[in-house]
Amino acid sequence: MSLAPHPRLLAYAQLLRLPNVFTAFADIALAACVGVSVGPGRPAGEFAGAVALLALASGCLYLSGMVWNDVFDVAEDTRDRPFRPLPSRRVTLRSAAILGSFLVFAGLGFAVLAGAVVIGVALASAVLLYDAWLKRTPIGPVAMAACRFLNVFLGLTVIPDEALNTGMRVHVAGVVGVYIVGVTWFARTEAGASRRWHLLAAAGVIGAALVLALTLRARLPESPGPGAVLFPYLLVAFGFLVGVPVAQAVRTPGPKEVQRAVKRCVLGLVALDAVLATAFVGAPGLFVLLLLPPALVLGKWVYST
Repeated sequence: MSLAPHPRLLAYAQLLRLPNVFTAFADIALAACVGVSVGPGRPAGEFAGAVALLALASGCLYLSGMVWNDVFDVAEDTRDRPFRPLPSRRVTLRSAAILGSFLVFAGLGFAVLAGAVVIGVALASAVLLYDAWLKRTPIGPVAMAACRFLNVFLGLTVIPDEALNTGMRVHVAGVVGVYIVGVTWFARTEAGASRRWHLLAAAGVIGAALVLALTLRARLPESPGPGAVLFPYLLVAFGFLVGVPVAQAVRTPGPKEVQRAVKRCVLGLVALDAVLATAFVGAPGLFVLLLLPPALVLGKWVYST
């Protein structure tokens, strides 16, 4: 008996890049760990409810970005990637536009309920601007990173201003943002031949994000527990996790190798969030990794890039 999903469901899962939504949830989980570390400033039930609403907002806005990406790219995909849901007509353009619009409004609705209106609107705007225009410009990787930066910042709105200063919020979100600059830059020519210098420069940005992450622990005034000593070692392990396929792609810059590296880096964002979480709450931060198995299982049927 085949375990493959129904073809129609598979088409929508591919349109949504469903495995990747767990990386959006991981950003919110990281923010929740930061909140636990500094003190949520509200009852546990209320804090958990706000985190859940922010996760729903993040997931909806992320998925909307995946849909609108393919809507705006339908002509290019028809030429270069005819197997995708819209060019292959497994999903109609009208259905995709309706789904994308619904997800944007649903995401904003959850953000309003969580009390994160400003960041929610900023994130939705950044997603749409990236998909419609900015990704085709030289600042495309930075625009994509802004979306991820705002996603982490969205999660951090669960923490009162007096419990976490703006500098620390920017630092936490900035690590993820810089990492995504490198990953997006690395992926820009994944469908064709990539230049080795281009991949090397993008890999350097990814490395810079890990250096920025290493400085994060020094800014924390108190140790979150004995598990926090694992943080630098876990960061090095993460470097090898994404560095090996990246190095292979640099050595052999073909589409298959680059796409394999990009997939590892995208799903590796869950691991990066988990590692960052250990800087704040110690070993319990590794529970963020529980978001990785469902992404990997779905990834057997649904592409991530």
